[in-house]
Amino acid sequence: MAHLRAAGERSKLPPMTDSTPPAPVFDPRAVIEGRVPGRTSVAFIAGIVITAACGIVALSIDASESFASGQGVVPFVVALPLALLPVPLLVALLLWVDRLEPEPRGTLVFAFGWGAGIAALAALVVNTAGLEYVTQPELGASTGQYVSATFGAPLVEETLKGLFLVGLLWRRRDEIDGPTDGVLYAGMVGLGFAMVENVGYYINALITPQSGGFALLGYTFVLRGVLSPLLHPIFTSMTGLGVAYAASRRRGGYWAVVVGWLAAMLLHGIWNALSVYGTAGVLAGYAIMCCVLAGIIVVLVADRRRIVAELRHYLPGYAPTGLVTAEDIAMLGSLRARRQARNWARASGGLPAAAAMGDYQLAATELALLRAKADRGVIDAGTFAARQHDLLALMHIARRTFSSRHAEPPHAPWAPPGASAFAPGRHLH
Repeated sequence: MAHLRAAGERSKLPPMTDSTPPAPVFDPRAVIEGRVPGRTSVAFIAGIVITAACGIVALSIDASESFASGQGVVPFVVALPLALLPVPLLVALLLWVDRLEPEPRGTLVFAFGWGAGIAALAALVVNTAGLEYVTQPELGASTGQYVSATFGAPLVEETLKGLFLVGLLWRRRDEIDGPTDGVLYAGMVGLGFAMVENVGYYINALITPQSGGFALLGYTFVLRGVLSPLLHPIFTSMTGLGVAYAASRRRGGYWAVVVGWLAAMLLHGIWNALSVYGTAGVLAGYAIMCCVLAGIIVVLVADRRRIVAELRHYLPGYAPTGLVTAEDIAMLGSLRARRQARNWARASGGLPAAAAMGDYQLAATELALLRAKADRGVIDAGTFAARQHDLLALMHIARRTFSSRHAEPPHAPWAPPGASAFAPGRHLH
């Protein structure tokens, strides 16, 4: 958490005026993300390095299969770009869902890296070992592969992917503000995992004797890269929803994590079991997953409405500070109006003004969610007081940064003259 004042001063919020000097060192992103400014955690750096190394090892194993087929590096060189192709679009889709209360980009990168690195490599090793040393020797090649895909792989893969979400609940519980965050982090883990997994599938399609080659590769790419790129995010979202529920409770709620994990394994196992039954099985699997995806979308829409409701409920209490008005709250509750406000700020004051408006919007959103957590008893009074002060300070500095770009700030288009905290000549109390 950004520390803007000494510990002994955190119990009260000093009055803010336009003459209040800024903090000597101030990092808006650190305030929004609730971390110490100016520092990158050694643990975070080590985590990124480890996940990257695991991802390289996993891809190296795939490359070795390409060489072992006698076709050299060609299958790997063809498979890797195909696996990467849908990733930017899918990541952009998840970030689009996360517009109202964006999560820290560093944590999202680590989530993707966990899926593509640690989870993918461990699953590759464990699944291969289970197939070659347990299920196939005991049940035969065909039956063993089916049992491993239907029961073994879902258990291993959803456990490994879900460990990131459990770790987030354990170490960064305050970062999870609702179901949207659980789905977002699960989706990033799932996309990373699917990307590396698809490299192996595409290589196998190219090197498979007789029925292999580019025809099978095309079929596999359409199936995995075009028609079902969200399967792993959908599976792991069940665990993410369970983690989000547990994070919303003051105590208990961990049963939801177990239920979510079991649901993730069940969906994963159903898909793998049905996919071996040809077109009919694939269509049945798609029907089930589309229904699940529709349910997730309903949850996301409901969660966005919850956040907007909390903005409208809690922010009026901060009107006496002069940092927010009823018209500003209405603007904050609409993604379209927020975008228009940032565009207005950019047009009237350039990129610094647009950045200040973005900081103001995010800080106000975090402030409302913080109050909701305090009301539910999820955070203690000391944490609430310190974080509240930091967010209010950021809103104040963002507003002043915007005003400093103009001798006379222009009229805010979302409010009548004088009715916004950004109104010309308006002072903080």
